[in-house]
Amino acid sequence: MRALVAGAATAWLLAIAAAQAADAPLKVCLDEDLLPLSAHLRGKPDAGFDVALAQVIAERLGRPLKIQWFESKLDEDSSPALEANALLSDGRCALVGGYALTSDSLKAPGVATAKLPDFDGATRDDRRRRIPIGVLAPSQPYIYSPMTVVLGPKAKERLKDRKIADIGDLAGLRLAIESGTLGDAILMTFDKGKLIEDISHLVPGRSDLLGELERGEFDATLLDLRRFDAYRAAHPDTRITASGYYYPIGANRGYVALETDKALLEAVNKVLSDLQAKGAIAELGKAAGLTWLAPREPIILGDVWLKILNR
Repeated sequence: MRALVAGAATAWLLAIAAAQAADAPLKVCLDEDLLPLSAHLRGKPDAGFDVALAQVIAERLGRPLKIQWFESKLDEDSSPALEANALLSDGRCALVGGYALTSDSLKAPGVATAKLPDFDGATRDDRRRRIPIGVLAPSQPYIYSPMTVVLGPKAKERLKDRKIADIGDLAGLRLAIESGTLGDAILMTFDKGKLIEDISHLVPGRSDLLGELERGEFDATLLDLRRFDAYRAAHPDTRITASGYYYPIGANRGYVALETDKALLEAVNKVLSDLQAKGAIAELGKAAGLTWLAPREPIILGDVWLKILNR
């Protein structure tokens, strides 16, 4: 009898715990300035593809959604992988969305602690703390993010009906690229430096790359497709055009969680599979003004720098 009572009590406690977990918000961390993926702008509604996707997933899981907004700064000291790990390990969220799935970004951290990025609601103490971190695990991907060539208004006459089918087709164009970026490495190392004389370097964060392309000061650049989508949405009358060429090395994006949260990842993967099969993820991308491309192999991108050099 005692065994039966104890078993019933255990089952009851587990049921209560499961119900409480179901009622708990699904906390997702998103970058506050990554349009058209995600944006948290003062005085405006939260927007972006990742916001809409997270809302659908939370609804499918029967949980309210709570977004933890954070700011990822592009500087030499920042590490997106460590920042995501710190946010998850500190309990700020259970998932980080829009995460680039690469072997480098998913490898076990070489440090025991990491600093939090600036996040919505952070205190002075939060900015000083170092968080003991864990190991990251990815969901299945839900979008492919490639690099693309974007053309300025004067590029067409210089190309003389030549289409961009490879990086080599940029020869003879006035190229602009931001120093130290992936696009910089691709252009500078192409065919043993064939394009070097055509390249002008701009300082990231200080120069207006797409603005200068718009004004006709340069003919072409190579950048993340997401960034071109964001510019096009903000400048509907732009004269900048898509070349239609995607560099063959790109990364899938998905969610990342702590390795210890496998049950949540399995549940999220089931929802993503169902949405993908129904074409719902592509529709969310289209509604957000995003050029949505289906995830592709390799699911986890390997050493991108070695791949570029080998090309």
